[in-house]
Amino acid sequence: MASHRRPKQPSRTRVTVLTTAAAAAVALSSQAANAAPSEKPSKDEVKAKVDKLYEEAEQATEKYNGAKEKQEKLQKEISTIQDNVARGQEEVNELRDGLGSMASAQYRSGGIDPSLQLFLSADPDDYLDKASTLDQLSAQQVDALKKIQEKQRELAQDRAEASDKLKDLAATRTELGKKKSQVQGKLAEAQKLLNSLTAAEKAALAAEEERASRASERTALGGSSAPATGRASSAYGAAQSKIGSPYVYGASGPSSFDCSGLTSWAFAQAGIQIPRTSQAQANAGTRIYSQSDLQVGDLVIFYGDLHHVGFYAGNGQVLHAPRSGTVVRYESINNMPYQFGVRI
Repeated sequence: MASHRRPKQPSRTRVTVLTTAAAAAVALSSQAANAAPSEKPSKDEVKAKVDKLYEEAEQATEKYNGAKEKQEKLQKEISTIQDNVARGQEEVNELRDGLGSMASAQYRSGGIDPSLQLFLSADPDDYLDKASTLDQLSAQQVDALKKIQEKQRELAQDRAEASDKLKDLAATRTELGKKKSQVQGKLAEAQKLLNSLTAAEKAALAAEEERASRASERTALGGSSAPATGRASSAYGAAQSKIGSPYVYGASGPSSFDCSGLTSWAFAQAGIQIPRTSQAQANAGTRIYSQSDLQVGDLVIFYGDLHHVGFYAGNGQVLHAPRSGTVVRYESINNMPYQFGVRI
């Protein structure tokens, strides 16, 4: 016989939970439907973010330049050591040949001295330590053996030094690659932000840059300041000849520059070699802490970590390679946190 029981009713607790969940789902759906789409950042906000990224890229660029300079220095040092080792080995070979000639002469005259024969088939360092054999050699032979011993010790030291520098070079190349990736990452992120702007916003930013450049140039050329003298004048003139050249990270001329690339290139045209990075250039001359004491042609160092450098152009202006996306130009010294000047 079929059962006619009444269906079991859901408990009050279960009904309450289900009702609450349904209400929450409806509320969330309503909020999602009514939520305003995320607002696109304004042109000024994008510019602020891009400027920050460019500053971070420049910090990484100066570290990249430092690693690159170290790499080039190590390569030169290693090459010099390897040349010294090659020349030293030739000298050892010549000394050995000389002893061989002595042995041949002795053989022709009645036989080889046993001590010399031993040397020609063994390590001279070990051999010379056996002082009892020295009285069996002529003064000329002893002198030749000592020269070989000394030269071999020098070669061992040079080879060890070269080995250490090669390890340092490998580590520096790894560091160089990391710094390069950091710079490229910052620049790519900045470009992505710029690409999000409309054509009109991009044009407005470009116009702002152009107006700023023209205003700074008029100010720099229109007033009076202590003029550059001597080689500083020549270096400043070389930098002026590159106004309009593009900023490219890691570049040091002659057609593109980063900040320290411009200053080091310009001084090189004046016959003065200064360090490659802004941090090293900060220690390349006499520091000038008061802006009122700056002369045209002095280097100007910016930011607490000294990652930016330019030339003082007079009238509160600097001539520099600002950052990616710009060109060598004049700009107000107050646009960046001034640290001190450097008179080369």
